[in-house]
Amino acid sequence: MKKLIDTIRNIFKIEELRNRILYTLGLLLIYRLGSFVVLPGINPEALSGSGLQKQTADGILGLLDIFSGGAFSNASIFALGIMPYISASIVIQLLGIAIPYFQKLQKEGESGRRKINQWTRYLTIGILLIQAPAYLANLNYQLLPSAFVLGAGSFLFTFSATMVLIAGTMFVMWLGEKITDKGIGNGVSLIIMIGIIARLPHAFLAEMNARFTTAGGGFVMLIVELVLLFLVFAGTIALVQAVRKIPVQYAKRIVGNKQYGGVRQYIPLKINAAGVMPIIFAQAIMMLPLIFTKFEATQGLGAVFGNIYGFWYNLVFGLLVMAFTYFYTAITVNTNQMADDMKRNGGFIPGIKPGKQTASYLDTIMTRITLPGSICLAIVAILPVFARMIGVDGQFALFYGGTSLLILVGVVLDTLQQIESHLLLRHYDGLMKSGRMKGRLN
Repeated sequence: MKKLIDTIRNIFKIEELRNRILYTLGLLLIYRLGSFVVLPGINPEALSGSGLQKQTADGILGLLDIFSGGAFSNASIFALGIMPYISASIVIQLLGIAIPYFQKLQKEGESGRRKINQWTRYLTIGILLIQAPAYLANLNYQLLPSAFVLGAGSFLFTFSATMVLIAGTMFVMWLGEKITDKGIGNGVSLIIMIGIIARLPHAFLAEMNARFTTAGGGFVMLIVELVLLFLVFAGTIALVQAVRKIPVQYAKRIVGNKQYGGVRQYIPLKINAAGVMPIIFAQAIMMLPLIFTKFEATQGLGAVFGNIYGFWYNLVFGLLVMAFTYFYTAITVNTNQMADDMKRNGGFIPGIKPGKQTASYLDTIMTRITLPGSICLAIVAILPVFARMIGVDGQFALFYGGTSLLILVGVVLDTLQQIESHLLLRHYDGLMKSGRMKGRLN
């Protein structure tokens, strides 16, 4: 406890770190307050016990409501959340592989990054022009006509609400960018995480009610569930932090006797180098069928992919997670650059020639270690299904794995590591007794 108190004191002693944390908390508070602001033209009192809230109590729409922090079921100005921006980012990154223009932008450094961000914003607006009317059509179906002040389905309401929903998502996107630039952590991931955390108490209360009333098992079963949740949480942390160390020998001339010695160091290659992004990308793709069915999860594609506990949903979801793990690892881990940097600094992997052979060797190693990493990630992604099978309430089961748990673990670890880097830079102790968080290597 004393260690924790001292660490908090050290954090607030560093002016830059303190300002970044307070700035981040302030923007996240704005986001949470905005999730309760109902769309103009809708009577907030009509939302209580409505078909919309029942629709989002479980299933994929319930998951979407978790990502938006309850804004979806509140018919909020932030109802569509940050997911359209994530979908646009996926498309732009895929275009970076297939289209030479975007490949060129990726190599232009900061100027290219700005242009890519601009294209991402344009595509986000395009996606919103499809999603916003679909969401409003769902509102017309789920809410009573008396809930619409301007009249259900009227042109004035549809047009104004569409503009408000587009503006809301773009504002949330702006908040995420500001958090990334001037705050702590990845802004977009933090926004998703804060929405998930906001729904956790509600899900836990629902599980308690189920255990002590309908499902049975009482206090003992609840303790067992919490123990299982802790084990899954610990296993997910281990997956996110797992690394493989490749030995690297650095040639070092000793002045005087003209002998050459070697200093052995390691390249830490992560088992899951992509972090939580594959599961976020896969989840965004799995929600696309709902757009074309106007968020109706009982017919057509919505019936097949709207049941997050169904076989086909989880099969496709798991395969997408594995595919995006390889994809995101390929674009974030540049083995050619790693090999060039090693050659430039006089380093080599024992038994492997510097240059192309080193790059090929690293690429082979990454391919091999990414396979078990992607499989483990896919298993964690579909764990809520197994939690549901043992009788866990649908809302609480989403925290036994899947997108919710991985985002929580990944974002928390990333944020803590950024805080720790500020502490170590100014010669304070890290967040752990060893001075560095587990999984970070010298």
